[in-house]
Amino acid sequence: MTFRHTLARALPAALLLAVLAAPAALADTATEAVGLGGGLPDRVGINSAFVFLAAILVIFMQAGFAMLEIGFVRGKNAGSVVAKILVNFAIAGLGWWAVGFAVGFGGDGGLMGTHGLFLAGDDVSRHFALAYPSRANGVSMETLWLFQFAFCAVTLAIVWGTTLERIKFGVYVIYAIVFSTVIYPLVAHWIFGGGWLASAVHVQDFAGSIVIDITGAAAGLAVLLLLGARRGKFGPDGRPRAIPGHNMPLFGLGVLILWLGWFGFNPGSTLNALDGRFATVAVITQLAGGAGVLTAMLVMYRKTATFDIGMAGNGAIAGLVAITGPSGYVDAWAAPVIGGVAGVIVVYAVLAIERRLDDPVGALAAHGICGVWGALSCGLFAAPRLAAANLPGSRGGLFYTGSFVQLGSQLVGVVVVGGFVFLTSYAAFWLIGKTYGLRVTADEESAGLDISEHGMYGYPEQFIPASELVGYGASPGLDRLGTGPLSDPEPAAH
Repeated sequence: MTFRHTLARALPAALLLAVLAAPAALADTATEAVGLGGGLPDRVGINSAFVFLAAILVIFMQAGFAMLEIGFVRGKNAGSVVAKILVNFAIAGLGWWAVGFAVGFGGDGGLMGTHGLFLAGDDVSRHFALAYPSRANGVSMETLWLFQFAFCAVTLAIVWGTTLERIKFGVYVIYAIVFSTVIYPLVAHWIFGGGWLASAVHVQDFAGSIVIDITGAAAGLAVLLLLGARRGKFGPDGRPRAIPGHNMPLFGLGVLILWLGWFGFNPGSTLNALDGRFATVAVITQLAGGAGVLTAMLVMYRKTATFDIGMAGNGAIAGLVAITGPSGYVDAWAAPVIGGVAGVIVVYAVLAIERRLDDPVGALAAHGICGVWGALSCGLFAAPRLAAANLPGSRGGLFYTGSFVQLGSQLVGVVVVGGFVFLTSYAAFWLIGKTYGLRVTADEESAGLDISEHGMYGYPEQFIPASELVGYGASPGLDRLGTGPLSDPEPAAH
């Protein structure tokens, strides 16, 4: 029996054991106790309802990632994206419940939280500083769990943009467990959960240019370096060759869904509906995203004399990524500047990265490089009054104060988080590669992941002769390799 089949059998049992390991009777949370008694303060209920809706918008971003990636891959790999999105979302939820939320937010230790495994324990909600009752004007612990889980799942989705069309499906499963229980929770604690980068270094990151985007991109770079490019991406002369996506309307739909989700991401990070700041953050988010679209299209037009569809979408993502960290720290005038600069950066970053690496959706440029710009822009544009309100001890940006102190803090955050995530992820993927393997075979890649990894086509009418469409699922998937048209730039080696 291969390691692959052993893993497939062992994972369901491991998940079952994890569930059974949780306490049979969970102690009532403080929220539940006062809620059932009719004593939950109105402000907590209103804030919780608002953040719950924001969490739903962030969760809907999973559909955005699915549509964007499906549009940017070839038709023979479209269905594999659906399976990847669903399984990663499921695993992230279980990992975040069992371990991740406790490590990220359960306590005020500098390195990691220590309370709330399985959301269990004696009066466990009192150990979460961002939730009621520790924060009198906060949200319920369960609402905080849902919102922060949505962030974890989105970050995990970013990782895989660099791996499309050639990675083994089991790699998603293994790394998702590690990521949702160890890597992401530690980073989230250091900045979002009051850990050492926030309390000692005063790193500003309102909704996650560092915690979400740089983390996702650093892990994506680690796996890409080990995985390598798609077959045929680079010619014999080493020059990159275009591998166009098969459906730009789906790509556009994905971008718009992600843009909508950002109105949960950034405004929801206020964790407060009563002070009205969420609406200001929403305006700032929109201004940056719009500026990113326009500058990316203008720069690309100067290069190609065409209004590039893909780069317009990347410009939107770039502007939104860049404003994610500063969105609660800057005034509205700075938003189009930050987003517009990101739109310029993403064009040159995508073109530069493509010369050496095969990143099908531009994740390294849009999330990584523009995430760095977003993080550093706090050190330039943060308004002193907002810095004091959001993170006591942090400072206004260079353009307000003439000081490089906050810019230096932001640089420390970028280097520490990027370095930590890259090194731990590289180690994890290296181990996976040595045991399970990272990449499908040449024949499987040529046939497409839909048929080779999942035993069916996303578009069966396109790949299966009409005479064979009825009952085509009855024969093993590997027996049908090569029955559809090959779309690799070079044929499979036999």
